[in-house]
Amino acid sequence: MIPWGYTVPAVAAVAAVVLAELFLLRTGLFRRPAYWITIVIVTAFQIPVDGWLTKLSDPIVRYAPQHITNWRVPWDIPVEDFLFGFALVTAVLLVWERADPRRERA
Repeated sequence: MIPWGYTVPAVAAVAAVVLAELFLLRTGLFRRPAYWITIVIVTAFQIPVDGWLTKLSDPIVRYAPQHITNWRVPWDIPVEDFLFGFALVTAVLLVWERADPRRERA
């Protein structure tokens, strides 16, 4: 059974931002080391916060098991949370890059 409720939108969000960059926006963001350092920093902060919120021993945020893959990485964090985090941060940075007025002058 495919977990439609949270997994499919998470994968679709990642696909959408990657395809938008590669075929529409073409900012070159994925080629910049600063972008990947940013992703590492965001993930480093996401792990303790998301881990505390989703820990199976006493969760604050609960997920319906039929809506996620139940693949959980450090501290019981659903893998879908990392996918959405990547998509959100990447989308914001892509829009920021595209809207930069210096880009038009270059």
